[in-house]
Amino acid sequence: MRPYIFHELKWLLGALSGALILFASQLLAEPRHGIAMYGEPALPPDFVSLPYANPNAPTGGTFIAGEVGSFDSLNPHILKGRVPWQLQYLAYESLMGRSYDEPFTLYGLLAESIETDPDHQWVEFVLREEARFSDGTPVSIEDVIWSYETLGTIGHPRYLGSWKKVSAAEQTGPRSVRFTFTEPDRELALIMGLRPILKKAQWDGKDFAQSGLSDIPISTAPYVITDFDPGRFVLLERDEDYWGNDLAFRNGTHVIDRIRMEFFTDETAWFEAFKAGELSTIRETNLGRWNTRYDFPRVRQGEVIKSLIPHGRPSGMTGFVMNTRNPLFEDWRVREAMIQAFNFEFVNNTLNGGELPRITSYFSNSILGMEEGEATGQTRELLEPFVDDLPPGVLEGYSLPVSDGSARNRRNIRSATALLEEAGWVVQDGVLTGTDGAPFAFEILLSAGSAENQAIANIYKEGLERLGIFTTISVVDAAQYKERTDAFSFDMTYFTRGLSLSPGNEQLVYWGSEAADIQGSRNLMGVKSPAAEAMIATMVNADNLETYRSAVRALDRVLTAGRYVIPFWFSDKSRLAHDAALRFPDTIPVYGDFLGFQPEVWWFEE
Repeated sequence: MRPYIFHELKWLLGALSGALILFASQLLAEPRHGIAMYGEPALPPDFVSLPYANPNAPTGGTFIAGEVGSFDSLNPHILKGRVPWQLQYLAYESLMGRSYDEPFTLYGLLAESIETDPDHQWVEFVLREEARFSDGTPVSIEDVIWSYETLGTIGHPRYLGSWKKVSAAEQTGPRSVRFTFTEPDRELALIMGLRPILKKAQWDGKDFAQSGLSDIPISTAPYVITDFDPGRFVLLERDEDYWGNDLAFRNGTHVIDRIRMEFFTDETAWFEAFKAGELSTIRETNLGRWNTRYDFPRVRQGEVIKSLIPHGRPSGMTGFVMNTRNPLFEDWRVREAMIQAFNFEFVNNTLNGGELPRITSYFSNSILGMEEGEATGQTRELLEPFVDDLPPGVLEGYSLPVSDGSARNRRNIRSATALLEEAGWVVQDGVLTGTDGAPFAFEILLSAGSAENQAIANIYKEGLERLGIFTTISVVDAAQYKERTDAFSFDMTYFTRGLSLSPGNEQLVYWGSEAADIQGSRNLMGVKSPAAEAMIATMVNADNLETYRSAVRALDRVLTAGRYVIPFWFSDKSRLAHDAALRFPDTIPVYGDFLGFQPEVWWFEE
């Protein structure tokens, strides 16, 4: 009998131990008004407003924004259709709201509190009792769970990855819901607070994934869509009965009465509309134009103001991306040759007067960016297990080529030629040719409306011809461009990816192997790197800030030395020309002119 008794005793002690651990976990967890990725939220439970909002801002006015392109859908939560990009942020709301003055901190919005265990194996939210949809009906836990399940299964690819890490979504009280994860994930507790909440009853008997213009999703946001003309404009109006008017998180935000989004066929028509006073603002990304084309009557008369908005966020990556699904760009040496052939100094001088700095890595301009030279410390330790699969430069250090600024770019063209020869390409009768006799030729795909990108491509094309490479520049309308890039039907195209001070699970959507095979995903280059995915896994599970930063710097090295994108330039400030009556707070968030800034915290004042 003794072995049996001993076995039972072990089982009893094990069960008791498990219960004590669970009990201790529950004791350590407690509902909070906010949550930070690391450390504590900067704002106390009784905060009055976000630090970059003006709680005394007056309401009123009409903000008219312009956009080059068109739209055929008002549902930004699915892959189908082209949607005004601002709708995702202005017309929908989530359980928690983000403060853009902190790297990654959330405060209660639809949820009055958030709670998670010390190991981040689950997260629980309690809905505010007053939370309402724009039609006046209360937000229920059923709406919340339906929204998460629907977005996570048939929604846009950006929602799919995180939902796969959820093992259970269950109602735990009249107004509470808990999400349990398949594995501990520090960031996932925060991500779960940022999903848009939609009204389940609206979609009974309808195909959510195929919706477009016939059904405008009912949400809880301060603005509602009141009018639109397909491809021409969308009108949002402030909901006077908005349920969250008294929330501290909303104090001083969304005070403009109407937001109208106008669409134009090209940049010329867009800019002329601004000059004529038909638009409230314009965001200028070209320094040369900022310095030369804003001397029109409305500026001279003081009706238009030019504002510089500084920021402390990473540079992100902007440039021409190479599609590694195309065998032409599989070899890192070929991709490096494409980078060598891009005469950045000449292009920058031609278009920006040489004043803008080049993007040197994905997280440059921030504490998260890779450090110069050889990888050291914990960053090196994280990368060493993958040393056999890493391209040159990841561990040793990688830097972009620098030209003498002349049009011919001779030194870098010689370097590119040597790399191409090493990869099996030789020039025959002035044409770069492979071992099979086929010429090295590819297409640069661009969307209509961007004169700057076309100018860059034309200069680049001339440089490639010096290598014996003859490219085709194809400029297509917005619909065709989206269709082709969603299907990865391109060789090289324009690419831009804004990155935050708190990168995490979304990096798998950008650079993950699974995303590389999902049409419509944001992994345009088709990168499949075990090292990159391991760095992302370390980031989201890091239990201290030092490990987290080391993992991001290691990821930066893998991506930059992977040579997937030919980097352009960046600016540590935004350049906004706007109606003189449009004002913004003196306190600028660390993210600057980013999500949640214009028009969210702007107001009209005569």
